[in-house]
Amino acid sequence: MRPSQVLVSGVSGPELTREEVHLFQKLQPGGFILFTRNIVDPWQTRQLTDSLRELCEETPLIAIDNEGGRVWRTAPFSPAFPSAAVLSGQNDPKLIAQAGWITGRLLSLLGINLNLAPVLDLDHHPNSSNALNGRCWGISEQEVINHAGVFNRWQRRQGIAGCAKHFPCGGRAANDPHHTLPIVEIGQEEILRTDIIPYTALMPELDAIMISHLHFPQIDRSGLPASLSHNIIKGLLRDRLGFDHQLVITDDLDMGAIQQSYGTPEAARMSIEAGGDLVLLCHDFMNAEESVAHLEKLSPSIFYDIQTRLERAKKRLKIPPPFSEEEFASITRDLSKLKKSLPPDESNSTSGETPASPVQNY
Repeated sequence: MRPSQVLVSGVSGPELTREEVHLFQKLQPGGFILFTRNIVDPWQTRQLTDSLRELCEETPLIAIDNEGGRVWRTAPFSPAFPSAAVLSGQNDPKLIAQAGWITGRLLSLLGINLNLAPVLDLDHHPNSSNALNGRCWGISEQEVINHAGVFNRWQRRQGIAGCAKHFPCGGRAANDPHHTLPIVEIGQEEILRTDIIPYTALMPELDAIMISHLHFPQIDRSGLPASLSHNIIKGLLRDRLGFDHQLVITDDLDMGAIQQSYGTPEAARMSIEAGGDLVLLCHDFMNAEESVAHLEKLSPSIFYDIQTRLERAKKRLKIPPPFSEEEFASITRDLSKLKKSLPPDESNSTSGETPASPVQNY
């Protein structure tokens, strides 16, 4: 496989520019990620995803963050149902199943095949500025297993791959990795007894895991964030937990936690060398060729293993159905019914003690 296949690239707007068409045809990235900046209406979004597929020699992953609540990139035409915290608070698996089912149907219709959800972080700091306000399914391991598991199961039934995040324990962070590198003072054995339990319980149903930009000095003394750490990706996730057949994805390499100490090309190489499969270049993607030059220095055997996992992941993806206004109207009605059955979502507010995070503004 080409080293460029490990790149998951952002796109600048609702339509591809000539420069982007040229770049993507040349590089052949393994996937793309969409944000609100790419989305105007359902038909335009489907045209964009169809255009991205046409540029690629191999079926690309087309990803999005549609968790619910304030992280819902299709908001320009499809207002989100309440957040994971609100859904989980109802303690009703049927409502959560509906949320996963509606999400899967919507993304499938739009030509998207990978949802960067569910969040499996335990809600250790519900009022902190760590970007997770309202996004966690609970404080206890069992809450997260029960509720996030149902959501993921039902989106996957629509052919949407799910990506759990933010491994190993994003909920332990006290600040926001969009801005700076959080340092979490906790040992490996403790998180194995707590935060990692949802990952191990749901592992057979996870298509991918996203690695956080958090530093764990007690696990890796080098100062590296988890997303670049051989100890955490290869040592803990791959070897100790046995997550060796599914995909490992970095969080966005454009975040402050990475950019403060590493350039994107160097970080991309380090993550893949540490055992990762895919790297997110969400914003500064026009310089992706520089990242590819760094990736080409790695051993070919690394890319053989990645290719095997990519092929396995893509086998379960479904071909998007033809776009249908009737199906979109049906999804909209079902989404409206679900929202009416749930209390309002206060996590969408940026007032009060919890500052806004860039996570909801992309």
